[in-house]
Parts: sequence; C-alpha cells; structure tokens
Amino acid sequence: MSGVEVITFGCRLNTYESEVMRAEAEKAGLNNAILVNTCAVTGEAVRQARQAIRRARRDNPHARIIVTGCAAQTEKQTFAEMTEVDAVLGNEEKLKSASYRALPDFGVSAEEKLRVNDIMSVRATAPQMIRHIDGHVRAFIQVQNGCDHRCTFCIIPYGRGNSRSVPMGAVVDQARNLVESGYREIVLTGVDATSYGADLPGTPTLGLLAKTLLKQIPEIRRLRLSSIDSIEADQHLMDLIADEPRFMPHLHLSLQHGDDMILKRMKRRHSRADAFRFIEDVRRLRPETSFGADMIAGFPTETEEMFANAVGLAQEAGIAHLHVFPYSPRPGTPAARMPQLDRGLIKERAARLREAGQRLHQAHLNKMVGTRQWLLVENGGLAHTENFTLVAAPGLRPRDLVQVAITGHNGKHLDMQLLAADAA
Repeated sequence: MSGVEVITFGCRLNTYESEVMRAEAEKAGLNNAILVNTCAVTGEAVRQARQAIRRARRDNPHARIIVTGCAAQTEKQTFAEMTEVDAVLGNEEKLKSASYRALPDFGVSAEEKLRVNDIMSVRATAPQMIRHIDGHVRAFIQVQNGCDHRCTFCIIPYGRGNSRSVPMGAVVDQARNLVESGYREIVLTGVDATSYGADLPGTPTLGLLAKTLLKQIPEIRRLRLSSIDSIEADQHLMDLIADEPRFMPHLHLSLQHGDDMILKRMKRRHSRADAFRFIEDVRRLRPETSFGADMIAGFPTETEEMFANAVGLAQEAGIAHLHVFPYSPRPGTPAARMPQLDRGLIKERAARLREAGQRLHQAHLNKMVGTRQWLLVENGGLAHTENFTLVAAPGLRPRDLVQVAITGHNGKHLDMQLLAADAA
C-alpha cells in the first residue's frame, strides 16, 4: 500500500478526528501507514480493534501500524505489547503532525512504542480545520471534548480527559469551511456536547452555539446534534426546537436506563421522570421529533423489575431508534467492582431490550407512511429524513435535497416516490 489509511471505530467524534489525523500524518510526510483510531466504550469495541489490527498486519505486512484513540489511551500497554503494532499514540498526540514525524523505527520495545501522555493534564481543545470527511455527505464538527462527570460504568473520561470546549468563533469558521466545500448538513459533536461552553468566557451554551451558526451561516440547510444529555438542555436549545426549521427534529439521548435506583448507581444526573418530561416538552414544541437513545442492559444489581422499568421507559417515551449495550465491565470503573450479573443473563436482557426497540421502530415506520418528507441523499442509494429515518433512495445523487412521498417500508427503511428536488 501507499499513503495513509485510517481505520475508525466508535463515535462521530472519532470520525471527525480521523480526518484530522489523516491530514496531520500526511503533512508529516508519513507514507505506507495504517492509523487505527480505537474506541473504549465496551470490551467488545477493544476486541474488535485488536482483531482489525491483526487483519491489517496480515494484509499489509510492510506497512507501519499506528494505534490511537480512547482504547489506546486507557489500555496503552495492551496495544504496545502487540507485535503487529509499531507505535501507540494518545488522544492528544494523534492530532499533531509532530507526533507522526517522531515515530519510532520498526522493531522497538513496547515502552519505546508509546507516545501517550496524561490526558487529564490537557486544558484546551485546539480548533481543527478540515474541508472533507471521507465517505460522508453530512459533516461532523467537534465542538467539545472530554467529560467532567464520572458515571460509574464509563471509562471515556480517562480516555478523553476533562471537558473543554472549542471557541465559538472557531466552530463558526469550521462550519463555513465545510459548507463552502458543499456540505449541506452539519452535525455538532462532542463527548459531552451539552456541557459546551462552561469553560469559555461568558459560558455560552450548546443551544446558543447552534443559534449562532444558523444565524451567521444561512447556507447551512440542516443542523443536527450528536448524543446529548437532556438534563443539560438550555433554553436556547428549546427555542431552536420550537422555532428553527433548519434545526433537525431528531435528538439522540444518553438515557442509559429507565429505573431510578439503577440511574443513581450509574451516577447519572437525571431521573426517569426527568427524561420523560424532556421528551414530552420537546414533542409539545415539535411533534414530528423522533428520539434515539443509548440504553444499557444488565447493569450490576439490575433486577427483573428494574429491567422492566428500562423497557417501560423506552415504550412509554416511544423511542424510535434504540441503541442497546449489554453491560461490559471496564477495568478501573466503580461499576466493575459492583456485584455482577451472569453474562448469559446480560445478553438475554440485551436481546429483549433490542426486540422492544425493533417493535418501537416498526411503529415509527408505520407512522411515517403517507407523509411527505425532505431527504438528504447519501452514498449507496440511501437517505435520511429530517427526523433521521432511513429511506431507500436509488438513483438519486448524493448531497441533493429532495422532497418525497413515503409509500411504505420493508421493516428496516422507508420506500418513497420522488416529488421535487432542490439541488442548488
């Protein structure tokens, strides 16, 4: 191989950072290299990264393999000891061209491979300018990194550090840059995006940032948020939901559970009632809004009744896009020291929660049939509605906005009939 290949795992923030990594590595003159940007959310994510590294070495025996990302930050020795790996970079180091210029030679020891500093010492997030996100028709912008909260199940703060925000002016410049490159939809992303601005002068909020972007860059046709913590939603955000048609009617919530005792043991800051109230408030302001949510099944001490409360919340709230994680103990987290459930029971509950999610998704698809929707056409003959429902869109050109009539669905995606196109 030649050039720089990037293999990305995990969240939208990683997707954005992978483009920064590629640009910085190429600026440093790196060639014949594979960068693996890992995720540490679950043990399975780490296993998949290790598997991909071994496969990359088999397929590219002479390439240099550099591993980075959250799993490399939290489990640096694990990756340094892999014979397939040539270097391990931390989450801060991966974004700097100097890190790629200073890579060790082949055949060094595990300790010499490491370029991982203390992420907790990082106090600011430097703005990163990119013009393209490979393989995507919507553009992600990092507005925040790290997390000040310490949920008992979560290893991510130890991979990302404490919360720090990108200055608002830099976000506006990056958004304008991407719009000028032809992107019509922008997604604001971060580790704890709704904590945006607490460390900046004047403490601007995520909602104010979104308002500012839409005001200063009228060419943005669609604006979305990645996962948010509903307890941190500010009045500016609620105003956008109510009054701004370019702010898309879909929110992905970091719910994690639906039982108050489990939420307390998770050290979450919202209750079941808080979550339900937020969803009802949003629906009252914008009835067409759909919701996604992250939910964990099989958290330590979870009883059948507690699990039923999680399923019940998803059903009562009508969560259309349920993202289910079987609980995975992460070494070093408080939850890993709590009384654990049997792995078979965890998997069984996760399967039941997914089944409930599939039923909710079917109900959502049924409601969409017969409506008119605007779609952003993507690669591979697919598109998403404004409320982030997948639609089959064969034969249409990526990045076009089109209006369609929804004629049916196949259980996974909607079918449509083209009505009008806005290709400008």
